[in-house]
Amino acid sequence: MGPDADAGTAAKEAVRRADPFAPLTSDMLDVGDGHELYVESVGRSDGIPAIYLHGGPGSGCQPDHRRLFDPDRFCAVLFDQRGCGRSRPKGSREHNTTAHLIADMEKIREKFGFARWMVVGGSWGATLALAYAQAHPEHVSGIALRATFLGTRAEVERAFTVRLPQFYPALYEDFLSVLPPEERARPVDAYYRRILDADPAVHGPASRAWHDTERALSEHKAAKARLDLASLNVWRTLPATPFMEAHYFVNDSFMNQDQLLRNAGRLEGIPGMIVQGRYDLLCPPETSHALAKLWPGSELRIVEEAGHSLYDAGVRDAVMKSIADLASKAAR
Repeated sequence: MGPDADAGTAAKEAVRRADPFAPLTSDMLDVGDGHELYVESVGRSDGIPAIYLHGGPGSGCQPDHRRLFDPDRFCAVLFDQRGCGRSRPKGSREHNTTAHLIADMEKIREKFGFARWMVVGGSWGATLALAYAQAHPEHVSGIALRATFLGTRAEVERAFTVRLPQFYPALYEDFLSVLPPEERARPVDAYYRRILDADPAVHGPASRAWHDTERALSEHKAAKARLDLASLNVWRTLPATPFMEAHYFVNDSFMNQDQLLRNAGRLEGIPGMIVQGRYDLLCPPETSHALAKLWPGSELRIVEEAGHSLYDAGVRDAVMKSIADLASKAAR
């Protein structure tokens, strides 16, 4: 899978001019363990190398993510992580850990022939970006983060058991009501158990409730501030992210305790931009601030009147600017 095998043809150039964000390449990459990853590249074949890491874990890359990168400056690679999006087998949690994802990124980098690349990610994508950069700092030219998440159970616990009842008390009551009374003392653990239960009658309502609650926490102005309890047991397509999130978070994201902060020294010499929504209830500013203090080459940029979502007011523009500024800084 070359980065731009036929970009020199007139037909290819015509397509690129018609839509500068159309993929240069798209392919399925066999990474072993029975997994194949969907991988695409956008921009220009001789552009600044970059990789985008989607969130979740469990979601996948979207066409709009391509537009975070100036197609005249970058050769950006986007991929769906193991079990996510268009990667196969869909939803698989076998052989699916942070170490596996880091190894997959190295396989992708080697396929494209990049010596170094800029690593970009938000939320869980920020977790993976930091873990990769700390494992392979020699291959990282810069890091652009949004909504820093360190992959710890404590962060998830505070979001769902402290900030949720503080800011959405009625939604918190809905969230607890999905559980039997004897399981409500430790609701996050109870939800993990239920989401990972093989019985659809158990994991169906739990996954829908978790997904809808998390979505409310992720938006600065939540579209829905209550659960539709009557619909939780109605058959419909299940959201993908709760299953992968439960798999990762019940296992502490397959990392040691506070690993990303304790190993922040490995980022020395790597320039970084950290975009943070002021009112992010899932990944609050304290986390980005703690990371920035331990990472001298980083710059923290707060977006006022914004929460967690990439699409809260001002966040997307701030991420695009951070990527562009980081590319200029790394090129000096």
